[in-house]
Amino acid sequence: MRWEHLSGDGPAALFEADAVTTRTFDTPEFRGVTFHEVRARSILNRVPGASRMPFDWTVNPYRGCTHACVYCFARATHSYLDLDTGVGFDSQIVVKTNAPQLLRRELASPRWRGEHVAMGTNVDCYQRAEGRYQLMPGILTALRDTANPFSILTKGTLILRDLDLLRSAAAVTEVGVAVSVGFTDEELWRTVEPGTPAPERRLEAVRTLTGAGIGTGVLMAPVIPFLSDSPAQLRATVRAIAAAGASSVTPLALHLRPGAREWFMAWLARHHPHLVRPYEALYADGPYAPKWYQRRITGQVHELAAEYGIGPSRADAPRRLQAHHPPPQEEPDSAGVQLTLL
Repeated sequence: MRWEHLSGDGPAALFEADAVTTRTFDTPEFRGVTFHEVRARSILNRVPGASRMPFDWTVNPYRGCTHACVYCFARATHSYLDLDTGVGFDSQIVVKTNAPQLLRRELASPRWRGEHVAMGTNVDCYQRAEGRYQLMPGILTALRDTANPFSILTKGTLILRDLDLLRSAAAVTEVGVAVSVGFTDEELWRTVEPGTPAPERRLEAVRTLTGAGIGTGVLMAPVIPFLSDSPAQLRATVRAIAAAGASSVTPLALHLRPGAREWFMAWLARHHPHLVRPYEALYADGPYAPKWYQRRITGQVHELAAEYGIGPSRADAPRRLQAHHPPPQEEPDSAGVQLTLL
């Protein structure tokens, strides 16, 4: 292990923290990854433009993500730290080491009104780094002890480690969990989401959570045009989601914001060069797929969900299972809004 302590007007100021300790670990799972440990000054983040969002507050204990999903919209946020939005986003991870203690203090403030807190809205709070830093147990305990409602969106099976905490929190407040599984194609998964648990492992986590009494939905995202959106592929994915016992399925087509768009298109040119021009045409008007495409995917998935006996995204639970994405036809007010894993 190697580490360097930094403070003053350099990286500490850049990360909006009091000090930065940079570490690397010589273990296989963290080889090539640099961790910037910071003591954050705040942890409850008010979402800009929250009046248009289904949640107002977020907690993000990490920045950057070793899941390395090539389409991740949060890549752009690394540029605000003067870090690379490509490989740097996958390998330069900011860890807010005081997140649990800071959250407990902020929840106890007389100004805090007990509003819903969404997690997993920027990068995954159950990425591999969580196995080492173990910030989520303290975060969940603080939320449970104050009976504060919260939701989690994750691709990480590490959430099962905290199953007992989730159950005890659900006994005193509203708890929502959604697992992101956009497709079940193993070859596509290995290239587009190389740092994540396999889709079948994520669906096993859904099955375990549901069996433990934690109603768990699946965010079927992203549906990737020309690569995971054929009728047969959509059917296979919805069938697997239903078999896992998911309480709902919410489809979302791939969107390519600046930062993610360049990285994804470079990946596409390497792996599927014949699709570069179709993508340029499909996304010619901005980061979102055309409305006709979104409607088509949503309609197909909802029909399949009804066929397999699971509900589509539920209107009565927008904060719990749909809380992590802006409306697909609208742009968020700020490029820095922390909204999604995807």
